[in-house]
Amino acid sequence: MTNDELKNMIVNKVVDARGTSCPGPILAAKKAIVDVKVGEVMEILATDSGTQKDIPAWSKKMGHEFLGVIDDAGTYKLYIKRMK
Repeated sequence: MTNDELKNMIVNKVVDARGTSCPGPILAAKKAIVDVKVGEVMEILATDSGTQKDIPAWSKKMGHEFLGVIDDAGTYKLYIKRMK
């Protein structure tokens, strides 16, 4: 998806994992995904640059769709669609 598409997407759950390092953002995402219905989108806010690789890998492993990431002045906004 393009950055514009990501910015205009309807997000059903926002997880704020800023200020935590690995595995903090993944643990926060894992805990929060249960509150997201199948087909809905979760946004993860993180400041750890490793999250850009960790969250897509976790999403794939769990069977969810990673939609993309926006780097907003050092805050990464990562988008996941729950698939199951």
